[in-house]
Amino acid sequence: MSALANTIGDSATMLRRNLKHQLRYPSMSLMLVGMPIVFLLLFVYVFGGQLGAGLNGGHGGRGAYLTYVVPGILIVTVASAALGTAISVAMDMTQGIIDRFRTMAIARAAVLTGHVIGSLIQTLAGVAIVLGVAVAVGFRPNAGPLAWLAAIGVLVLFAFALIWLSTALGLAAKSVETASNTPMFLTLLPFLSSGFVPTHTMPAGLRQFAEYQPFTPATQTVRGLLTGTPLATGTIVAALAWSVGISLASYLWAVRLYNHRRPADPK
Repeated sequence: MSALANTIGDSATMLRRNLKHQLRYPSMSLMLVGMPIVFLLLFVYVFGGQLGAGLNGGHGGRGAYLTYVVPGILIVTVASAALGTAISVAMDMTQGIIDRFRTMAIARAAVLTGHVIGSLIQTLAGVAIVLGVAVAVGFRPNAGPLAWLAAIGVLVLFAFALIWLSTALGLAAKSVETASNTPMFLTLLPFLSSGFVPTHTMPAGLRQFAEYQPFTPATQTVRGLLTGTPLATGTIVAALAWSVGISLASYLWAVRLYNHRRPADPK
């Protein structure tokens, strides 16, 4: 059997292991999906009437704000689900299981690949649940099949980037507690983007930061594809460039950390 076939087989085994962990301990998945749903209901039903009044030339309302905010909530879901990756990776790294894997005939790339693909599946499931809740409360996207496929593709690519970043942060963490706190900025950045309010309503310094950070082009691209709002080519290119750049940098960082890690301290 070739080395590639061995790596694929080992990665599939690690993927099954991570999926079984997710099923065995559903509280983490419920928490990571529950937070975006709470944000959706909070912003739509508590703040939506006021925030929506500034949309559509001042003639918007709660319904208009629901249409505006759902793409941002989907990006929040992606960022929230990525947090669980750092915790899962840190648990493996600090409990000695990785050291045991190193003594076995397992492809070294399989361990991280299992974590990443398992987290990606968890993320997509979370996005589907949140989108279902959004539709239940009145969200009505007017995207065609190609636009839906493109929006899903952007979400998958952005999720892939954040998951690799969280994987690297989990590898760099000295404890599970640290791993649970370090990626928290991923849930803050969507609020400092165009996810919840248009960037032109922000003060000058904050507006410039919001316009040039990765969450804004990703949100704008998903929003444009799902709701038919004007979408500049530069925004799509920026979203793809950020996703590819974060994925590549995080992958190289994660592999370096994994290959140079020291054995876990005996308990």
